[in-house]
Amino acid sequence: MAMQNTLHALADPTRREILNLLKQSRMSAGDIVKYFSISGAAISRHLSVLKEAGLIRDEREGKFIYYELNATVLEEIMLWISELKGDTKNDYTK
Repeated sequence: MAMQNTLHALADPTRREILNLLKQSRMSAGDIVKYFSISGAAISRHLSVLKEAGLIRDEREGKFIYYELNATVLEEIMLWISELKGDTKNDYTK
């Protein structure tokens, strides 16, 4: 089920763009919203889907919640794809 949630989360272009933003640095939801022309509620839902899939983590600091990329899940996906392709060299586990 975890793989299914991850692939579902990655299927959406907005969520992929959020991941691209978070690969640069951790951000609050308010900071993320500034990059999109959709509502804060829609961004919140996207963040929730990404969090449920394990692709991001959140940390509360005072009244703000900061989100950051969880690369571990992405590494697992890359390893699975590599194995599926039949690659003999698995550099994704480093």
